[in-house]
Amino acid sequence: MEDAAIIELYWVRDPAAISETDLKYGKRLKSLAGKMIHPSDAEECVNDTYLAAWNHIPPLRPLHFFAWLAKVCRNRVSSRIEWYRAEKRGGSLGGVWISLEEELSLCTPGNPTEEAWDEKELGRLISDFLRGLEAEKRKIFLRRYWFGDSIAEIAEQFQISESNVKVILHRTRKQLKANLEKEGVRV
Repeated sequence: MEDAAIIELYWVRDPAAISETDLKYGKRLKSLAGKMIHPSDAEECVNDTYLAAWNHIPPLRPLHFFAWLAKVCRNRVSSRIEWYRAEKRGGSLGGVWISLEEELSLCTPGNPTEEAWDEKELGRLISDFLRGLEAEKRKIFLRRYWFGDSIAEIAEQFQISESNVKVILHRTRKQLKANLEKEGVRV
């Protein structure tokens, strides 16, 4: 079923919208969430994503349905990670997400509660930076830091060596860091 038809099901409040969404995008959303947290938590985050879709459509009518769902799902995963990281629950969470977060932290500002920076402005700066990259570098960066793909998965998808992927990511992070510092963001 096409995205427009699924969104229309949400608009008429037909419960089939959720099953159609799961049928079309469930695997991809579970894969996205599963790369960051435990599979049982990932499934719960995906279900929360469907609930968010039900609650926000209408009045919202996403232009790029999967991108919107992925964003909602990542936000749910981030909330779950923050919940696990709470001091009263031990304050740590192992896994892929942490290593990706640490890897990306090399070129982005530290803790937002300690630094005085506007998240929307930072998002705009990063988006502008990504738009200025060559298409392949941008896709590799997004596959790693948005979708959480492993180096091996990216290398296979782009048919390049793993070391080449690592070099591209390293250089892109360095460029991003320099770009943010040039814009006055303390990294």
